[in-house]
Amino acid sequence: MIGQNSVPGSLQLAAALKAQDAVAVAFALRNDHVVVPMLPVDGPPQVRVFRRGEADRYMLLLFSSTETYQQMVPDEADHRVLAYDAAALREFLADNIGVLEAVWFDVAGPHTMQAAPQDVLDALQLDTR
Repeated sequence: MIGQNSVPGSLQLAAALKAQDAVAVAFALRNDHVVVPMLPVDGPPQVRVFRRGEADRYMLLLFSSTETYQQMVPDEADHRVLAYDAAALREFLADNIGVLEAVWFDVAGPHTMQAAPQDVLDALQLDTR
């Protein structure tokens, strides 16, 4: 994990989202990084998750760049983020799979994609040997 208020974007993930290519998105997640929003709290970083109204489960929103996250919440002043590599994302998903209903990529657009949390976790756990 790297970063805090701004991290380098993932050109690989941005290109995969632009192409709307789920296989390329999985490849980018396995071989590059993704920008993950963090809660603005003191202490250890905590992933910021979102939910619709009073829904029981949460959505994990992931981004190809800090800028695409900022587009989603333009009125907020504190855009804390971390760059998660495959191992960090896999660990977060494995620990929280039961409370997540969806994973969204670049939800503010222009190239939004959605996946089931288990599908993303499965893609990160592929054995390539």
